[in-house]
Amino acid sequence: MSKFIFHTVETAPEKSKPMLEGAVKQMGAVPGLFAVMAESPETLKAYQQLHQIFMNCSFDAEELTVVWQTINVEHECTFCVPAHTAIAHSMKVDPALTEALRNEEAMPTEKLQALHDFTLAMVRERGNVSDQQMDAFFAAGYGQQQVLEIILGLSQKVISNYTNHVAKTPVGPMFEQFAWTKKRN
Repeated sequence: MSKFIFHTVETAPEKSKPMLEGAVKQMGAVPGLFAVMAESPETLKAYQQLHQIFMNCSFDAEELTVVWQTINVEHECTFCVPAHTAIAHSMKVDPALTEALRNEEAMPTEKLQALHDFTLAMVRERGNVSDQQMDAFFAAGYGQQQVLEIILGLSQKVISNYTNHVAKTPVGPMFEQFAWTKKRN
């Protein structure tokens, strides 16, 4: 079995060091995901840039959380669900929404439910959504811009979720209070 390296600022490739130093400044430590991604400075940079770009799209904090956590839960990412729970708390998202997402329960509003359902369809159908799914999303008040922004968010989450799967990234002390495992029916 191959083991992935979890870099520190000191062990990271030169091109990754500034990004890890920035994480330490902003978060007080290097999250496990960044420690793994540091092996490929380009991957770490792409992930960080996608995250920032997605944060600046048309979705508000609740909608960002719905997109991220819908994808994280569907991908069963035991690192990203806790990490995005912490992010949602920092963005002042209602904890009831976060818990509903983590537990695959109904969303608190019809519009957020439509966003959740459409995001889930995009993941499960690999973008091949039906006309009815698209129409329902548009009927909820979203448009083509938001379809494309879900694809942007999905791109970010594929990088992180898949990285965490192959590296078996532990939650670590930064997010352990939000540890998560998928509930089986």
